[in-house]
Amino acid sequence: MKNLTFIIFFLFFYANLAFSFETGSSGKDVGTGGREDLSFLKSKNSNFKKGRDALKQGLKLKKKNKIQKADKKFEKALKYFVIAYNNFPGNIDIINNLGFTYNEIGDLMMSEIYYQEALLIEPKNPLINQRLGELYLNLNKKNLAKERLKILSTCNCQEYLILKDVFESN
Repeated sequence: MKNLTFIIFFLFFYANLAFSFETGSSGKDVGTGGREDLSFLKSKNSNFKKGRDALKQGLKLKKKNKIQKADKKFEKALKYFVIAYNNFPGNIDIINNLGFTYNEIGDLMMSEIYYQEALLIEPKNPLINQRLGELYLNLNKKNLAKERLKILSTCNCQEYLILKDVFESN
């Protein structure tokens, strides 16, 4: 009987321990297996970091007007970001980078989709609102770009000034 009580206690203890790891201290599922800081995304071999590195290389190549090489880097970055997105679908940084990378390769529809998804998570994010506003201006959707500008007008941030300048130059 003692052994049975011990086994029941043992199973109950470890079941609670496993549950608390998945839900975090607040009891809500944080979707990260107990890691609330998400610093593991920046580890050397994370797909997110590999994607960011490829994106940076692509931007440097684009600046040097090496368009074909830059496009290859953007495609590589996109592959890594998609893998990272599949692993962490609610991560705003991954979604933002997907939107930006799709914009760089010229797939404006996918870029818009990811920017809008990011705004569902964080509606007042200045960088995403700025980028989506610029995208709308490129698509000649000035009314939608104006909405992004209006949202940014209350933030007193650099993104507002950048979008305002782009808006006025169009």
